[in-house]
Amino acid sequence: MLITVYCVRRDLSEATFSLQVSPDFELCNFRVLCELESGVPVDEIQIFHMERILADDHYSLGSYGLKDGDVVVLLQKDNVGSWPVGRTPNQPRVDFGGTAVPGTSNSRQQHQHQHQHQHPSVQQSHGLASGEKMTSSQGLDNPTLIRSMLLSSPHDLSLLKERNPTLAEALLSGNLETFSQVLMEQQRERSLREQERLRLYSSDPFDLDAQARIEEEIRQQNIEENMNIAMEEAPESFGQVAMLYVNCKVNGYPLKAFVDSGAQMTIMSQACAERCNIIRLVDRRWAGVAKGVGTQRIIGRIHLSQIQIEGDFLQCSFSILEEQPMDILLGLDMLRRHQCSIDLKKNVLVIGTTGTQTHFLPEGELPPCARLVSGTGQEESSNKEASDKMKRSVMDSGRKKH
Repeated sequence: MLITVYCVRRDLSEATFSLQVSPDFELCNFRVLCELESGVPVDEIQIFHMERILADDHYSLGSYGLKDGDVVVLLQKDNVGSWPVGRTPNQPRVDFGGTAVPGTSNSRQQHQHQHQHQHPSVQQSHGLASGEKMTSSQGLDNPTLIRSMLLSSPHDLSLLKERNPTLAEALLSGNLETFSQVLMEQQRERSLREQERLRLYSSDPFDLDAQARIEEEIRQQNIEENMNIAMEEAPESFGQVAMLYVNCKVNGYPLKAFVDSGAQMTIMSQACAERCNIIRLVDRRWAGVAKGVGTQRIIGRIHLSQIQIEGDFLQCSFSILEEQPMDILLGLDMLRRHQCSIDLKKNVLVIGTTGTQTHFLPEGELPPCARLVSGTGQEESSNKEASDKMKRSVMDSGRKKH
């Protein structure tokens, strides 16, 4: 398994390296490998993983719960000071974007009850998230220590990426100075917000501006609470869903068709019509404009063609759009004509007139314009704009008469 070691030396210099070891590799031998890579004497090495120190040299790495891809922190003894053996320093809780971790009301009350009985140093460590000033004796104003502790905890690191991407980006950049600047700036902003909140609560109750700000703060708190409840009760609502596409053929050419029951008509791009060699059938008397969110020019219409889905050949008409990222969109006119049903339980499109079923494509097989953007939770903008423009499209009075 591959273990990544984040090393902080006595002079606060940092290094990161990876070691390929087996799960039954003993800790004493792992220390020797770390000494070779880091230059830190083996008797000054202390290894931390998941907020605890690995102390027994005769235990294997697997018995400590290390897995392939895990990160451990190597600190030279002078950096850990007087921490007792078997315990790690109190890890600071960095602000994850101001959003509380969702939980039930009972769990939140239990957490508050436990928090009241925590050791004072542990309670002070949580002050980092609320902007309280930490003393150097606690070590929590040391960006190097904060950075090493976050890197040693995959859970906190994942929360940081989700709720405070700016700080997470600075953390993973490998530049301590950048991380320190972002961390201190966020602490200053939290301190200013807290001071402003205290000023509002102590201001004149008849001050309309102060009351308006308090009302906005209460509204924002209600929004956060609503979101936390949604994350707990309906986490699937925060997921990403792929659009509905099926494989088909037009004039023998394989295509991926977007199934959209919200679109009024079935459309095809001009480039796709040219590839399928049916552009010659376009009746330009039906030229017009497709209106939706924006407009697109319709160059004409193909009155009758065949689209092959599985083994069925279905009659269909196409409105040809000049600029369109999707090859083909099956609109409500075609779906009604062939009595199609969208069965999301079985994830199939059922052709009612023939009884044929075809499965919707998984995300990995979708065309580029329909795939989801990783990490943002949004669709490609070209796909969204195209879908909006085609929905409930209306043709202007651009049809020409003989």
